[in-house]
Amino acid sequence: MFFPRAGKLFPAFILFCLVLASLFPQEAEEGDDFFDEEVLLLEDLEGITITASPETTQQLTVITREEIENAHAPDLAVLLQETLDLGLTRYGPYGNQTDINMRGFDSQRIAFLINGVPVNSPMTGDFDIFLLDLSSVDRIEVIYGGSDSKYNVSGSLGGVINIITVKKEAPGLRIGGSFANTAALPGKYYKPRSGDQDPQWQDLVDTQNFTVSLGYGAEKSSWSGGLFANRAGNHFLFKDYYGRTLRRESNEVWDTGGSLSYIRDLPDEAKLILGGDLSYGDKTIPLSGTSDRGESQRDFSTRQNLLLDMPRAFRDELSSEASLSYAWSVREYAAASRHDQQVLTAINRWTWYPLDWLTLTLGGDYRYAFLDSTDMGRRDRHDGGLYLTAEFQPMRRVLLIPSIKAVFPGSGTAPIVPVPKLGFVWTPTDALTLKNNYFRSFKIPDFEDLYWNGGGLYGNPDLKSEDGWGADLGAAYQANDRIRLEGFFFTQWTVDSIHWYPSGGTWKPTNVGEAVFFGLDAKLDLDFPLSRPPFEKIGLSFSYHYLLSYLLSYGYSFASDKRIPYMPRHTVGLSLALPWARGFRGYGGSLQLSGHYEGRRYADTVNLTGLKPYFLLNANLTQGIGRNCSVFAVLRNILNQSYESFDDYYMPGLTITLGVRVNFSGI
Repeated sequence: MFFPRAGKLFPAFILFCLVLASLFPQEAEEGDDFFDEEVLLLEDLEGITITASPETTQQLTVITREEIENAHAPDLAVLLQETLDLGLTRYGPYGNQTDINMRGFDSQRIAFLINGVPVNSPMTGDFDIFLLDLSSVDRIEVIYGGSDSKYNVSGSLGGVINIITVKKEAPGLRIGGSFANTAALPGKYYKPRSGDQDPQWQDLVDTQNFTVSLGYGAEKSSWSGGLFANRAGNHFLFKDYYGRTLRRESNEVWDTGGSLSYIRDLPDEAKLILGGDLSYGDKTIPLSGTSDRGESQRDFSTRQNLLLDMPRAFRDELSSEASLSYAWSVREYAAASRHDQQVLTAINRWTWYPLDWLTLTLGGDYRYAFLDSTDMGRRDRHDGGLYLTAEFQPMRRVLLIPSIKAVFPGSGTAPIVPVPKLGFVWTPTDALTLKNNYFRSFKIPDFEDLYWNGGGLYGNPDLKSEDGWGADLGAAYQANDRIRLEGFFFTQWTVDSIHWYPSGGTWKPTNVGEAVFFGLDAKLDLDFPLSRPPFEKIGLSFSYHYLLSYLLSYGYSFASDKRIPYMPRHTVGLSLALPWARGFRGYGGSLQLSGHYEGRRYADTVNLTGLKPYFLLNANLTQGIGRNCSVFAVLRNILNQSYESFDDYYMPGLTITLGVRVNFSGI
């Protein structure tokens, strides 16, 4: 195949592109640069750089702070499903194990970042979304596809989700907070070993969420902080395989935590940014999806980060970013299994602007992970990498971004793995943008895959890293801020994917996974301004995600026509937004209706167990009742549809959330 050869030819191709670009400097200098200042500058609108390259050739979506507040989502997974129609695989509602799916890959193969710093667990490979409080999040960047060159982190087979929590506060004091209650519909149900039961009316106050935030802005510095607390009973009615109405029990969750950040202006526009968070959770996890018995789980996590941002590092054409992060987490299962994990991460990037049409970025990252586990013993690992990225314009409307990263896995047979990428952006007109990418994706095995020992499960220290190649081609069209159409075709091939399978009465992981993905991501947004009250405009959105996967493991071929488990072929999203400027007592509000459809999914590799398609219809109403106060009501799963997100783990029917939010600024 040509893929392995591409890695050897890629450095030569980069050199060729650089030489080619040098032939066109005059055209790039004529007139105004098409890629305007907002695109090319490292700083965002608040003047804060979050360890990022100026541009990305990949499909990129940003969820703003306004969208986060208007969604009133209980966690990150629900927010991503309702705003971007990403697929989820959940073992239950709030606090239960949750996978976010992007382009056929689960959370273990998505790179999660907080303020540009990777936060995937070295032990499990995923990110516990419930350790994050959405009220502290300023915005979220979602980059689709493997091997991103915007942050140049490893392990991004499916994409990158960067959660930005720091922002520069406006002058003065800000105080905010919110409270919400979520109710599930009570009713008669059957309880194993006890028979028929009367409705449990306490389900009307099943889940509560409380947040409070403070912030202060001055001329040279600002700080912000927040606290959150959640109590979730997670009680709801559902119908099991036999048609019996059961009630979810033994799934209570209590968690709390807080965050704090500080920004200080330094000479030459430099900034010092400090941030940290802490969270604690106490959960009861059901033994199965229909069990009324559970085991306890306790989670503790704390994270501190120091970031130095220098848009002008000693010279006008040189900038630098450096960050140092420390994370400590502890997970206990029923006081018999304990996993203590500490991670130290260092990142440094230097960006040089030698010419108007050329930008070079040299960067590196280093991670040291230490694990003390009752099931894996004491383990540690050093890994990281160095990369070089070039961004240049051979012509006024063309941007090329070749990049290569040398990854140091810290384990395995290869001491250094080259991970190349080449991206193009072409803007033939002001309204139309075309993007094209070719990349290699790479992921190091997790500690659990390598060393787990207990409960009939045994790790495999001889595992190789997961590897693959991919490409995508997309276009975005925007006219008059009223119409935006975006579509991306993509394909990806992965080998040596790690899967657990039984052999001789025990489970063990091996590099048996091979798969090919073909897909389409498409979205259409329409805004129709209205001249007459009460509505300001009508916002319509439609998204469609198509994924055709071929599982080529276990002796399967394309002719076998086997799909990747839990990855639907069709995912559809619809939304209608109706904001108004003046409502109750002259204050504005909005109404949003949204629908999310996922087609048939399979729960196993042989595609024998199929999960039925489901459609979720939601309504979200927000109304201001004062200058600093608003109330909201959210109805989720209005059709009260019974569905499984994971095999034999049922999700709630109709739920109703009522809440209030206050925000006093400029005090």
